Amino acid sequence: MPGNQKSFFIRAGLGCAILASAQWIESADPPSQETWIFDRIDRIGGHPTTVLGHPHVIDAPVGKAVEFNGVDDALFIGVHPLSGAATFTWEAIFRPDGGNAEQRWFHLEEDPATGSDTNNRMLFEIRVIEGRWCLDAFNRSGPVEKALLNRRSLHALGAWYHVAAVYDGTEFRNYVDGVQEGAAQVRLMPQGPGRTSVGVRINQLYYFKGAVRLARFTRRALSPPEFLKPPEKH
Repeated sequence: MPGNQKSFFIRAGLGCAILASAQWIESADPPSQETWIFDRIDRIGGHPTTVLGHPHVIDAPVGKAVEFNGVDDALFIGVHPLSGAATFTWEAIFRPDGGNAEQRWFHLEEDPATGSDTNNRMLFEIRVIEGRWCLDAFNRSGPVEKALLNRRSLHALGAWYHVAAVYDGTEFRNYVDGVQEGAAQVRLMPQGPGRTSVGVRINQLYYFKGAVRLARFTRRALSPPEFLKPPEKH
């Protein structure tokens, strides 16, 4: 991980000292489920954001969403919404529109107050292959890391999708529109407090071209019937 990762608030030049210090103030009893709606850019899920570039709110068939240009647009949020979760379900509704071959479009990063670099993180990524896309769900917890990437399961660009990453304590799984695309037996430890980026990896690499409608974070493993309803294709 590049050494400048922890300085993005400063490099962005957006006066984020308050966010940088406030990210450690996390609830001792976090909610069992938290939903973030992307209908504005100054606050997401009640959390203030740092804005990079010019992401903007659009009206879409699924509701309001934030669109990213794939070049220099991103949002940074000073919390890790699944900090401390031993099991989890991370869902998102998004629209990939093409762009670069590799895109890290949603990144949860452990970032201890000590300043030590644990490199523990959760990621939603996509790969764009011959005008279509596939999902990569990644998790690193201490010495253990796993990427669930199925390059044979390709989807059309420009449509809205539901994606999910689920961990039940023994198995890590990912889904697109409720259909499982990968699974692995793995031991993932809970991650500590940290921060989030949307539209780019936290170190400002691999920008995302597309839009994000919402995310939901649940501190248990949901089954597909419990997922958010996949968007209708338009």
